[in-house]
Amino acid sequence: MGIELSELWFVLIGVLFVGFFFLEGFDYGVGILLPFVGKTDKERRVVINSIGPVWDANEVWLLTAGGAMFAAFPHWYATMFSGFYLALFVILFGLIIRGVAFEFRSKADDVRWRRTWDYAIFLGSLIPAILFGVAFANIVRGMAIDETMTYTGTFFDLLNPYSLVGGLVTLSLFILHGALFLEMKTEGEIRERVQAITRPAWFAAVVLTVGFVLFSFVDTTMFDSVNPVQVVSLLGTVGALLFAGFNLFRARFGLAFIGNGLAIVGVVALLFSSLFPNVMPSTTDVAYSLTVYNASSTEYTLSIMTVVALFFVPLVLMYQGWTYWVFRKRVTTDSHLEY
Repeated sequence: MGIELSELWFVLIGVLFVGFFFLEGFDYGVGILLPFVGKTDKERRVVINSIGPVWDANEVWLLTAGGAMFAAFPHWYATMFSGFYLALFVILFGLIIRGVAFEFRSKADDVRWRRTWDYAIFLGSLIPAILFGVAFANIVRGMAIDETMTYTGTFFDLLNPYSLVGGLVTLSLFILHGALFLEMKTEGEIRERVQAITRPAWFAAVVLTVGFVLFSFVDTTMFDSVNPVQVVSLLGTVGALLFAGFNLFRARFGLAFIGNGLAIVGVVALLFSSLFPNVMPSTTDVAYSLTVYNASSTEYTLSIMTVVALFFVPLVLMYQGWTYWVFRKRVTTDSHLEY
């Protein structure tokens, strides 16, 4: 029996979120670390320039994932965006002030002006780094959804202990990801400050990730029927974190960055594999859960989307790969700084 197109697009949306969290993860981490590793205006400009050429392209993965979800699973999109309306509005606010800050920071040669936008970058990176984890943890845990595919809970129902731990997991992984990225992209005092952050950040990421998995056994049904992808994802996440730590303590920061990135991939894969075939489990009644079958678009729509994806996705990957190759060198205080 071959895979259905709705199942294929569930996997593809998972891949898009993997790309988003891997790439935008270090962007958020760099933004969060900005006030702590950049002590002078020029040092902060170095930090911002490390992600300057790529941060906006990395966000395209989120737009693509949202667009694919809207087209392939309109009921999932509608239920999730209505249920997470306030949370997603806060995320959007963070993304807006972050993008504006990148553009406005250099418009005036004034210390208070630039420092204000520096903290806007920090806040605009911190908010989504936490709330994306909160959102995905809530989806895995299950939400109050009725027979009309409508979320019947409140905003405060989403702020449960399990989801808050999920938010701390993404926050810790992103901070470590950003620190390791900065270690590879900067020199001098900035690099030394970043190196001092990496080990505590790794310990925090390990403790929170392990705690989240253990919490999942207690507070969710995600491990009630274990599938092979879950097992591989869980073992892969643990192995990737240990690989990152092994190389981190031996000052092999490039390999540690790869390890932490694979841990992020493993966490996303674990969440998606734990959901399948659901896309939004219902805590009101299992029969009300949204699945890849009752929440999907028509076969014709999914067929057209598949053809378009086969053509454009390789082009996007090649272009983004070329961008990272062009801007692969370290950024220093002697570099041409634009922000």
